[in-house]
Amino acid sequence: MFLPLHDNNPIEHIKFAYVNYSLIAITSLIFVIQYFLPEQANSDLTIRLGMIPLVVRDIIPQPLALIPDQLPLISYAFLHGDWWHLLSNMLFLFIFGDNIEDAMGHWRYLAFYLICAALAAGAHLLMNVDSNGPLIGASGAVAGVLGAYTVLYPHARVFVLFRIFIPIPLPVPAFWFLGFWFGLQIFSVVVSGGALVAWWAHIGGMIAGAALAVIFKRRHVPLFGGR
Repeated sequence: MFLPLHDNNPIEHIKFAYVNYSLIAITSLIFVIQYFLPEQANSDLTIRLGMIPLVVRDIIPQPLALIPDQLPLISYAFLHGDWWHLLSNMLFLFIFGDNIEDAMGHWRYLAFYLICAALAAGAHLLMNVDSNGPLIGASGAVAGVLGAYTVLYPHARVFVLFRIFIPIPLPVPAFWFLGFWFGLQIFSVVVSGGALVAWWAHIGGMIAGAALAVIFKRRHVPLFGGR
């Protein structure tokens, strides 16, 4: 129904968002490795590095004994199930992540992204405490980026491809587009009960990102900006 194409929000404080683009490159490279692994090896990787609530809670043992039980709270965000899962997450990160890196600085943005991943996983865990299925995907961390964008640049224009009868690119304020996206996650939880897709990770990640943006942003970057 809708797909973001780009925004009109230039970066002002950095020359190049190398952390954001490195996250995209590393995540994409890991998926390529997953894609060419034998099916059983890929499944084993998902179980070992995906976030399994019962493992993180130390109810069942960590499948890979050499890593801490809590590492999957971050490592899950670098694994994906299929090409669409990867590309949709990386598209959102490509469009919105550079401005958040610009607003925070390179290393604070990296810390912000990883913390959002962990908090999004925590939200999923709280709502699925007895699950033994692995959570994977960058959606929670990316939702954190969207939450930060919502409070830092709500008035920036995002060009969105709407499709009712034919695809039409339309510029809309970021607040409306991202607010609709957030509302869609809540609606999906109500309708689906959280089945199949980790909607609570999206919701938790976006709330965490909005809150953390106030702490991680540069002092002179205002809230509720963009134009």
